[in-house]
Amino acid sequence: MSTSVSPGMAHAIVRLDPVSLRTKRLAMLTTNILPALGTAAAGYLLATGDFTPTDLWLFGGMYLVHGFGVTVGYHRYAAHKAFRSGPVFEAVMMITGSMGAQGPLVWWVATHRRHHRFSDREGDPHSPNLHGGSLTERMRGLWYAHMPWMLSDEESRWTVFTPDLLGNRRLMYYHRTYMYWLVVGLAVPGLIGYAVEGTVKAAVTGVLFGGLARVFLANQATWMVTSVCHAVGSRPFRTDDRSANNWPVALLTLGEGLQNNHHAFPGSYRHGVTWFEPDPSGWLLALLGRLGVVTDLREPTKEQIARKRRRAAGPAAGPPAGTGRPV
Repeated sequence: MSTSVSPGMAHAIVRLDPVSLRTKRLAMLTTNILPALGTAAAGYLLATGDFTPTDLWLFGGMYLVHGFGVTVGYHRYAAHKAFRSGPVFEAVMMITGSMGAQGPLVWWVATHRRHHRFSDREGDPHSPNLHGGSLTERMRGLWYAHMPWMLSDEESRWTVFTPDLLGNRRLMYYHRTYMYWLVVGLAVPGLIGYAVEGTVKAAVTGVLFGGLARVFLANQATWMVTSVCHAVGSRPFRTDDRSANNWPVALLTLGEGLQNNHHAFPGSYRHGVTWFEPDPSGWLLALLGRLGVVTDLREPTKEQIARKRRRAAGPAAGPPAGTGRPV
């Protein structure tokens, strides 16, 4: 989908040339279609009973590796700097995040920071709320925010949104080697399947369940954050957008579905502001903080949370006219 770039957005958005656009679309379609085909094959094996417990364990285990790599590594660490880490755990986060097949690090972070700056306004790369108010238009917006936005001819300008990453040699290494780690993420479950079951078939089904099906289903859950969680759910905090907390999505995404909380406190390492909100990524980081693996965990004070709750008691929140707010 091609969209015009207004003069006010020109500093933040790059329009791709035809060759770069074809390359981008081929990459995006490949990393979505191949996992979809793998999921269909895994579904057939499930329906016919031609699978082993190892396949299911590989799917579940790699789903968690994938999920925490994206939520803790790409999102809360690289995009929002919600905590600090040493180079060893940083490597774990960046490698497992790359295994998620959601794009190279700098591209991912630039896209996400642009989303925060222009959330649900002109310039947001994947808002479901910019396509009209009728039921048909809202459904079209939900679908666009879920996947087709990735085929747009617009790109977030890296020098605007990620100058810190561009100047970080360690993080740029993981960005440049993204494809290598993506392949590793597919190969590892195959190798584990072969090691446990001792057959070539187990290696193949390991790739299907722990690799392709895991990528497809985990990423569908992530895309629901960009679509469903800006349309359906609760809004306990006043924000300049339509971000919402959606608990089913939060469970599937290890806490990312608590979008209203996140947009109210984007720099916080935890998305759950109460103990009972489902935020496994925040719980994991709290544990790692106690163990000394991560440090400087940023979070809002109880007073800041209470103040924002009081603000939400006023008129209903929503995106006013304007160009957005800073990250």
